[in-house]
Amino acid sequence: MSYPRHRSRAGACARAGVLLASVAALLSLGGVAESAVAAPYASGQTHAAAGGDAAVQHSSKTRVTAAVLSLDGGSLKPVLNGEDALYDTASIVKVDILATLLLQAQDAGRPLTAQERALAEPMIRNSDNAATNLLWREIGGAPGLEAANKRMGLTSTKGGPGPKWGLTQTTASDQIRLLRCVFDGAATSNTNSPLNEDSRAYIRDLMTRVASDQAWGVSAASGSDHALKNGWLQRTTSGLWDVNSVGRITVDGHRYLVAVLSDGSSSMNDGISVVERAAREAMAATTRT
Repeated sequence: MSYPRHRSRAGACARAGVLLASVAALLSLGGVAESAVAAPYASGQTHAAAGGDAAVQHSSKTRVTAAVLSLDGGSLKPVLNGEDALYDTASIVKVDILATLLLQAQDAGRPLTAQERALAEPMIRNSDNAATNLLWREIGGAPGLEAANKRMGLTSTKGGPGPKWGLTQTTASDQIRLLRCVFDGAATSNTNSPLNEDSRAYIRDLMTRVASDQAWGVSAASGSDHALKNGWLQRTTSGLWDVNSVGRITVDGHRYLVAVLSDGSSSMNDGISVVERAAREAMAATTRT
């Protein structure tokens, strides 16, 4: 599991502080349209996935879609569990924002500046919203994101309105397309990605070094070798949660790209449980075929 069964009070408080700091930045700087009040984990408490899926009571409004693609197989089409529908990205869009920034820098024939790197690292490793706001503006918002996505083969992703990058809409299949541009052919030079190897290696490096409080989601279906980015957002209109996770995992020595998107959960913990269970079930179905 991503978290140990028992947590110290200090560890829980630290995680709560990170979440609340992210929320404060999000609300003050307008990263998304909806408020995202992240309830801190109670001392000694884990999310329901760590205690067993059977105990989780999901809202009837919960939706979840998982997509899995083997990097060691010949197919370019992911295996889907659930409808390949549109979901809010929340913070998983930060991988797309960084890919867009790197592609724009490539086009200009330059590396990222020191300031851009100083924003990109906390954006991915800590899911920092203030850094994301600045980079979202730098790439040109939704038009810049969508122009890059067209080159990367994404077909259904639409950038959020104005400064609201967290309300970008995407599908699980599109997230696999984005991940392929970063991870496919990572061990070789054989890739159709418009991102060059330096750009791809930079994204991979940050996704393998996410902060410990971010290490949940698709990694629940993996061993210790994984790279990921998660996103979560509470919608003020319904009080329900969008919780997503995307990344590359390794199972029995084989590499897989996994994207799990969900919405309609009654709490963040419940959403994490939905995502982790969907990742495990999707991987079990994929490895059986």
